Amino acid sequence: MKSKNITLIILGIFFLLFPFIIKSEYYQHLVIIALMWVVIGSSWNLLAGYTGQVSFGHAIFFGVGAYTAGIFVTKLEISAWWGMLFGGFAAMLIALFVGWVCFRLRGPYFALATLAGSEIIRLVATNWESLTDGMVGILIIQSFRSKLPYYYIVLGLAAACIYAIHLLMKSKWGYYFVSIREDQDAAESLGINTTLYKNISLLISAFFAGSAGAFYMNYMAFIDPHVVFSLHYISIMAILVGIVGGVATIMGPAVGAFVMVGVQETFRSAFFGVAPRWISEAHALVFGLLVIFVIMFMANGIVGDWGKIKRVLLGTRPSA
Repeated sequence: MKSKNITLIILGIFFLLFPFIIKSEYYQHLVIIALMWVVIGSSWNLLAGYTGQVSFGHAIFFGVGAYTAGIFVTKLEISAWWGMLFGGFAAMLIALFVGWVCFRLRGPYFALATLAGSEIIRLVATNWESLTDGMVGILIIQSFRSKLPYYYIVLGLAAACIYAIHLLMKSKWGYYFVSIREDQDAAESLGINTTLYKNISLLISAFFAGSAGAFYMNYMAFIDPHVVFSLHYISIMAILVGIVGGVATIMGPAVGAFVMVGVQETFRSAFFGVAPRWISEAHALVFGLLVIFVIMFMANGIVGDWGKIKRVLLGTRPSA
């Protein structure tokens, strides 16, 4: 058995047993949030890392999924867990429109269009008070007092997301995605319908981001437009997770999610109460410095440059 497979099995067993090993609800909460970011980061990585369509508007799909779950409770009087089931599909419907509009553009113009789209959706959610309750937000009652059910639900969602993307990138569609990223004009000259496959990538990406948003509604039990449609908290964080972990790698967003959540919480808690409180305001600065460091010294992210990192840590030289 390959060492990579052994590592994955060990990690799988660890995560399955984690709530029984670590009883603290605080640390369980951090891992739940990190696993949610695994899903969001992986969904962004599929579109941007593998298909080459860099999005600054992934908050659109996360927010739509979250509001789908919330509206199921407040307007339809149906369990928010049904909203989680349909949150991904609601995000896909919005993605159809986003793709129709934004895929007319390329490169930075596409990225700016998704950014503008995210702001438009946020304003719609803020002002459509009869549906979304506006800035008051949506508050629901949590289904479970224990964190255990939420942990295993998001763990299953993260595992399904990673495995689905792994299978997808080994399929014919995956090769089409990569060819579009490398040279869209060349892909079109070979007969690949680039618009179709960019939309397929977007739809799958939106589904997982929307499912993560619906989970967030069920877990946190409160949302408002400035939280779930936030540029810096959702869209930019998704990009950072991908860049730090490793763009266009299967496990990169998973590693990036745990690194970014760990750094964020360490500074938010002022090094768990040891450092002065003003340190808690410095996490944005640290995020920026971390990204600069990764770009300068680990352009492929932690997973992409893992061989280089091991050589540095072990003090070995690369083989000729």
